[in-house]
Amino acid sequence: MTYLQRAAARFAVATHPRVTLWRAQVRRYQPLIERIITQSERRVLAGEPVPAGEKLVSLFEPHAAIIVKGSRDVDYGHKLNLTTGRSGMILDLVIEAGNPADSERLVPMLERHIGIWGQAPRQAAADGGFASRDNLSQAKAYGVRDMAFHKKAGLRIEDMVKSRWVYRKLRNFRAGIEAGISCLKRAYGLGRCTWRGLGHFKAYVWSSVVAYNLVLFARFKPA
Repeated sequence: MTYLQRAAARFAVATHPRVTLWRAQVRRYQPLIERIITQSERRVLAGEPVPAGEKLVSLFEPHAAIIVKGSRDVDYGHKLNLTTGRSGMILDLVIEAGNPADSERLVPMLERHIGIWGQAPRQAAADGGFASRDNLSQAKAYGVRDMAFHKKAGLRIEDMVKSRWVYRKLRNFRAGIEAGISCLKRAYGLGRCTWRGLGHFKAYVWSSVVAYNLVLFARFKPA
Protein backbone atom coordinates (compact mmCIF):
# COMPACT_ATOMS: atom_id res chain seq x y z
CA MET A 1 0.00 0.00 0.00
CA THR A 2 2.84 2.39 0.84
CA TYR A 3 4.51 1.59 -2.48
CA LEU A 4 1.30 2.36 -4.36
CA GLN A 5 0.85 5.65 -2.56
CA ARG A 6 4.42 6.73 -3.31
CA ALA A 7 4.16 5.67 -6.95
CA ALA A 8 0.83 7.48 -7.35
CA ALA A 9 2.40 10.67 -5.98
CA ARG A 10 5.25 10.43 -8.50
CA PHE A 11 2.84 9.96 -11.40
CA ALA A 12 0.36 12.58 -10.22
CA VAL A 13 0.91 14.89 -13.21
CA ALA A 14 1.76 12.25 -15.83
CA THR A 15 -0.63 11.99 -18.80
CA HIS A 16 0.74 8.97 -20.69
CA PRO A 17 -2.03 6.44 -21.59
CA ARG A 18 -0.20 3.66 -19.75
CA VAL A 19 -0.12 5.78 -16.58
CA THR A 20 -3.84 6.48 -16.96
CA LEU A 21 -4.49 2.73 -17.20
CA TRP A 22 -2.27 2.13 -14.16
CA ARG A 23 -4.22 4.72 -12.14
CA ALA A 24 -7.47 2.94 -13.01
CA GLN A 25 -6.01 -0.33 -11.73
CA VAL A 26 -4.88 1.38 -8.52
CA ARG A 27 -8.36 2.81 -7.97
CA ARG A 28 -9.75 -0.70 -8.34
CA TYR A 29 -7.29 -2.58 -6.15
CA GLN A 30 -6.48 -0.03 -3.43
CA PRO A 31 -9.85 -0.37 -1.60
CA LEU A 32 -9.51 -4.15 -1.79
CA ILE A 33 -6.01 -4.06 -0.33
CA GLU A 34 -7.28 -1.81 2.47
CA ARG A 35 -9.99 -4.39 3.23
CA ILE A 36 -7.41 -7.19 3.43
CA ILE A 37 -5.22 -5.14 5.77
CA THR A 38 -8.22 -4.33 8.00
CA GLN A 39 -9.48 -7.91 8.20
CA SER A 40 -5.95 -9.18 8.87
CA GLU A 41 -5.48 -6.69 11.72
CA ARG A 42 -8.84 -7.69 13.19
CA ARG A 43 -8.20 -11.43 12.93
CA VAL A 44 -4.44 -11.76 13.56
CA LEU A 45 -3.57 -8.81 15.78
CA ALA A 46 -6.83 -8.21 17.65
CA GLY A 47 -7.95 -11.85 17.76
CA GLU A 48 -11.40 -10.86 16.56
CA PRO A 49 -13.41 -13.42 14.59
CA VAL A 50 -14.30 -11.95 11.20
CA PRO A 51 -17.62 -13.20 9.75
CA ALA A 52 -17.23 -15.07 6.47
CA GLY A 53 -19.49 -12.58 4.72
CA GLU A 54 -17.08 -9.75 5.54
CA LYS A 55 -13.94 -11.53 4.37
CA LEU A 56 -12.25 -10.78 1.07
CA VAL A 57 -10.59 -13.95 -0.20
CA SER A 58 -9.39 -12.83 -3.63
CA LEU A 59 -8.06 -9.55 -5.03
CA PHE A 60 -8.90 -10.64 -8.56
CA GLU A 61 -12.31 -12.21 -7.86
CA PRO A 62 -13.66 -10.14 -4.93
CA HIS A 63 -17.15 -11.64 -5.38
CA ALA A 64 -15.88 -15.10 -4.36
CA ALA A 65 -17.37 -16.53 -1.15
CA ILE A 66 -16.02 -19.10 1.30
CA ILE A 67 -17.75 -22.43 0.74
CA VAL A 68 -17.50 -25.12 3.44
CA LYS A 69 -19.58 -28.30 3.40
CA GLY A 70 -19.26 -30.44 6.50
CA SER A 71 -15.67 -31.50 7.18
CA ARG A 72 -14.55 -31.13 3.56
CA ASP A 73 -11.86 -28.79 2.31
CA VAL A 74 -12.67 -25.10 1.95
CA ASP A 75 -13.56 -23.92 -1.57
CA TYR A 76 -13.86 -20.39 -2.92
CA GLY A 77 -16.57 -19.40 -5.36
CA HIS A 78 -20.34 -19.68 -5.18
CA LYS A 79 -22.73 -22.39 -4.05
CA LEU A 80 -25.06 -23.69 -6.77
CA ASN A 81 -28.51 -25.11 -6.14
CA LEU A 82 -30.08 -26.98 -9.03
CA THR A 83 -33.18 -29.04 -9.72
CA THR A 84 -33.54 -31.84 -12.22
CA GLY A 85 -36.28 -34.15 -13.41
CA ARG A 86 -36.63 -37.78 -14.36
CA SER A 87 -34.92 -37.10 -17.70
CA GLY A 88 -31.79 -35.87 -15.95
CA MET A 89 -31.97 -32.45 -17.61
CA ILE A 90 -31.31 -29.42 -15.39
CA LEU A 91 -34.67 -27.69 -14.90
CA ASP A 92 -33.52 -24.78 -12.74
CA LEU A 93 -30.33 -23.34 -11.34
CA VAL A 94 -29.59 -20.67 -8.72
CA ILE A 95 -26.13 -19.20 -8.16
CA GLU A 96 -26.23 -18.33 -4.47
CA ALA A 97 -24.67 -15.35 -2.74
CA GLY A 98 -22.46 -16.32 0.21
CA ASN A 99 -22.79 -19.76 1.76
CA PRO A 100 -26.44 -20.17 2.83
CA ALA A 101 -27.40 -23.35 4.67
CA ASP A 102 -29.05 -25.99 2.49
CA SER A 103 -31.98 -26.10 4.91
CA GLU A 104 -32.77 -22.46 4.04
CA ARG A 105 -32.92 -23.10 0.30
CA LEU A 106 -35.45 -25.92 -0.15
CA VAL A 107 -38.57 -23.76 0.05
CA PRO A 108 -37.21 -20.99 -2.25
CA MET A 109 -36.19 -23.59 -4.85
CA LEU A 110 -39.61 -25.25 -4.57
CA GLU A 111 -41.32 -21.89 -5.01
CA ARG A 112 -39.20 -21.22 -8.10
CA HIS A 113 -40.24 -24.60 -9.51
CA ILE A 114 -43.92 -23.79 -8.96
CA GLY A 115 -43.44 -20.38 -10.56
CA ILE A 116 -41.82 -21.91 -13.66
CA TRP A 117 -44.01 -24.99 -14.13
CA GLY A 118 -47.27 -23.84 -12.53
CA GLN A 119 -47.43 -26.59 -9.92
CA ALA A 120 -45.38 -28.47 -7.36
CA PRO A 121 -43.83 -31.81 -8.31
CA ARG A 122 -45.85 -34.86 -7.23
CA GLN A 123 -42.70 -36.42 -5.78
CA ALA A 124 -39.36 -34.86 -4.84
CA ALA A 125 -36.03 -35.89 -3.36
CA ALA A 126 -33.35 -33.72 -1.77
CA ASP A 127 -29.96 -34.02 -0.14
CA GLY A 128 -29.79 -34.60 3.61
CA GLY A 129 -28.76 -31.00 4.28
CA PHE A 130 -32.22 -29.82 3.17
CA ALA A 131 -34.00 -32.02 5.72
CA SER A 132 -36.04 -30.39 8.46
CA ARG A 133 -39.55 -30.77 9.81
CA ASP A 134 -40.47 -27.26 8.69
CA ASN A 135 -39.25 -27.93 5.16
CA LEU A 136 -41.22 -31.17 5.04
CA SER A 137 -44.38 -29.44 6.24
CA GLN A 138 -43.97 -26.62 3.74
CA ALA A 139 -43.36 -29.02 0.86
CA LYS A 140 -46.49 -30.97 1.76
CA ALA A 141 -48.47 -27.73 2.02
CA TYR A 142 -47.38 -26.81 -1.52
CA GLY A 143 -48.71 -30.13 -2.82
CA VAL A 144 -45.68 -32.46 -2.84
CA ARG A 145 -47.15 -35.87 -1.98
CA ASP A 146 -43.85 -37.67 -1.36
CA MET A 147 -40.86 -35.63 -0.11
CA ALA A 148 -37.80 -37.80 0.53
CA PHE A 149 -34.62 -36.52 2.16
CA HIS A 150 -31.41 -38.50 1.79
CA LYS A 151 -30.90 -38.26 5.57
CA LYS A 152 -33.91 -38.55 7.82
CA ALA A 153 -32.74 -35.92 10.37
CA GLY A 154 -35.23 -37.19 12.93
CA LEU A 155 -38.09 -37.50 10.43
CA ARG A 156 -40.08 -40.70 9.99
CA ILE A 157 -40.26 -42.29 6.58
CA GLU A 158 -44.04 -42.53 7.00
CA ASP A 159 -44.20 -38.75 7.41
CA MET A 160 -42.17 -38.12 4.28
CA VAL A 161 -43.61 -40.66 1.83
CA LYS A 162 -46.44 -43.16 1.56
CA SER A 163 -44.24 -46.28 1.72
CA ARG A 164 -40.68 -47.45 2.29
CA TRP A 165 -40.59 -48.65 -1.32
CA VAL A 166 -41.27 -45.11 -2.54
CA TYR A 167 -38.64 -43.77 -0.15
CA ARG A 168 -35.99 -46.13 -1.56
CA LYS A 169 -36.93 -45.19 -5.12
CA LEU A 170 -36.69 -41.46 -4.42
CA ARG A 171 -33.48 -41.80 -2.46
CA ASN A 172 -31.92 -43.80 -5.31
CA PHE A 173 -33.09 -41.11 -7.74
CA ARG A 174 -31.35 -38.44 -5.66
CA ALA A 175 -28.17 -40.54 -5.58
CA GLY A 176 -28.29 -40.71 -9.38
CA ILE A 177 -28.23 -36.92 -9.55
CA GLU A 178 -24.64 -37.07 -8.28
CA ALA A 179 -23.64 -38.67 -11.58
CA GLY A 180 -25.04 -35.69 -13.46
CA ILE A 181 -23.20 -33.25 -11.19
CA SER A 182 -19.98 -35.20 -11.68
CA CYS A 183 -20.48 -35.07 -15.46
CA LEU A 184 -21.02 -31.30 -15.31
CA LYS A 185 -17.74 -30.93 -13.46
CA ARG A 186 -15.64 -33.33 -15.52
CA ALA A 187 -16.99 -32.89 -19.05
CA TYR A 188 -18.46 -29.39 -19.02
CA GLY A 189 -15.97 -27.43 -16.94
CA LEU A 190 -18.21 -26.72 -13.96
CA GLY A 191 -15.49 -27.75 -11.51
CA ARG A 192 -13.65 -24.45 -11.97
CA CYS A 193 -14.66 -21.20 -13.64
CA THR A 194 -11.93 -19.65 -15.79
CA TRP A 195 -13.76 -16.43 -16.68
CA ARG A 196 -13.14 -13.31 -14.59
CA GLY A 197 -15.81 -11.25 -12.87
CA LEU A 198 -19.17 -12.17 -11.32
CA GLY A 199 -21.11 -11.58 -14.52
CA HIS A 200 -18.73 -13.81 -16.46
CA PHE A 201 -18.86 -16.38 -13.65
CA LYS A 202 -22.63 -16.63 -14.04
CA ALA A 203 -22.37 -16.81 -17.82
CA TYR A 204 -19.78 -19.60 -17.52
CA VAL A 205 -22.01 -21.63 -15.21
CA TRP A 206 -25.06 -21.24 -17.42
CA SER A 207 -23.12 -22.07 -20.58
CA SER A 208 -21.98 -25.33 -18.96
CA VAL A 209 -25.54 -26.22 -17.96
CA VAL A 210 -27.02 -25.32 -21.35
CA ALA A 211 -24.38 -27.40 -23.15
CA TYR A 212 -25.10 -30.33 -20.83
CA ASN A 213 -28.84 -30.07 -21.47
CA LEU A 214 -28.40 -29.80 -25.24
CA VAL A 215 -26.31 -32.97 -25.40
CA LEU A 216 -28.81 -34.80 -23.19
CA PHE A 217 -31.70 -33.54 -25.31
CA ALA A 218 -29.99 -34.76 -28.48
CA ARG A 219 -29.68 -38.23 -27.00
CA PHE A 220 -33.39 -38.34 -26.27
CA LYS A 221 -34.40 -37.17 -29.74
CA PRO A 222 -35.55 -40.06 -31.95
CA ALA A 223 -33.30 -40.80 -34.94
